[in-house]
Order: sequence, then C-alpha cells, then structure tokens
Amino acid sequence: MKERIIKYHSKSLAVNPRGWRPLAAGVLMLLGSSPHASAQTDPTPTYENSVTAYGGYRFGGSATDTTTNSAIDLNNGSSAALTVDVGIDPSRQIEFLYSQQHTALSSGAFSAQANNLGLTLRNFHIGGTNFIEEIGRGLYVMGGLGATTATPEQSGLNSETFFSGNLGIGWMLPLGAHVGLKFEARGYGIVLNHNGRLFCGGNSGCTIAVNGSGLFEGEVLAGLTARF
Repeated sequence: MKERIIKYHSKSLAVNPRGWRPLAAGVLMLLGSSPHASAQTDPTPTYENSVTAYGGYRFGGSATDTTTNSAIDLNNGSSAALTVDVGIDPSRQIEFLYSQQHTALSSGAFSAQANNLGLTLRNFHIGGTNFIEEIGRGLYVMGGLGATTATPEQSGLNSETFFSGNLGIGWMLPLGAHVGLKFEARGYGIVLNHNGRLFCGGNSGCTIAVNGSGLFEGEVLAGLTARF
C-alpha cells in the first residue's frame, strides 16, 4: 500500500508543474506590479494648512509735516500678529494676516501736549507664502496686500485707513507633525496722501498735515504654529 501511494504522489509531482507555470507567472506579474499600483492609489499629502500666533518688535518709519517741514517719527514698539495659511500645492499657501502695534507719533515741532500722539496700527492683508524646499520646513518668502487702520488714542480724533502691503522672509522649524516654530522678518509699506491732513476731530481740527507718498516699517517676529 505504501509503495502505491508513493508512486501516485510521484506521478502527481511529475505532471502538475506544467499546470502551475501560467499561474506562477501571473502571480509574479501581479507582485511585480503591486508597488506601482499602490503608488498610484495611495493618497499622499500635497498641501499643509497652519495657524500661527506671533510676538514681535517693529521699527517705525517717518514722514514730513508740511506745516513745519519737520520729520514726524513713528516710534518703535512691540507688535503682535496672527496668520491663517491655507495650502494650495506642495510649496505654496494663501495667507491671511492680521497684525497690530501700539505706537506713537512724535516730532520736535509738536507741542508738549500734542507730542507722542498714541496710535494703534492694525494691518489686514491677504497674500501668500512660498516654501523654497518643502512646505512646513526651512526657508520661505511671503507677501500680501490690504489695508492699515491707524486709530488715535486721543478721544475725539478720527481713525484713518490706508492702502498697505508687506514683504518678508522666514524660517520654519518643525517640532512635530502638528507643531512648529516660525522666525520672520517683514517690511510694511503704507501709502500716504502727498498732502493729506490726518487725525481730525470736530473741535480739535487736524493734528498733522503729512507730505509724502509712503511710510515704511520693519519688523522681526517669532511665532508658534499649529499645523494640520
């Protein structure tokens, strides 16, 4: 009985390999094409969104008072900002920027009562960021356009709104999949009327008359980023 069973199996082994060859070839072809198929079907991240809260320091610019032909300086001071960045491709994001600075205007021509006119500057800009190597890490550039509102702290004076923009460069240090640090340097440009009277009030008149086309500020920032 043993001999007959052994002969049967031996005969089966002699016949079956020919039948298995087409199936083996098909399996090999399937295995060989699997990585390619997986690469085509597996989704890969192509963008990144983020929200960043910043603290910074802004360096003020200056303009010219047409009444006295003297310089009006925008004082240096601390600043804060918030950005929302929406990814559109592997290296670029649309950026919504809000930033503000508490500062003051000062001039040697101002009276003691009018000098150091307190202001709050608020910037509302829309623009974008472009990472040089890979989104979410390393060097990037950014810019935006929008408006700047200047609100005097002295009661009875009207706020002023100007067209403005910003340009800058930054470095992002990822701390994990969902957290990062940003370090930035930005420049702000505010478009002024060539001969405009600013910060006027009902009984106070206008505080200054500015001669100039623009006011420029520089800013350094550090921010904590939430990535998603």
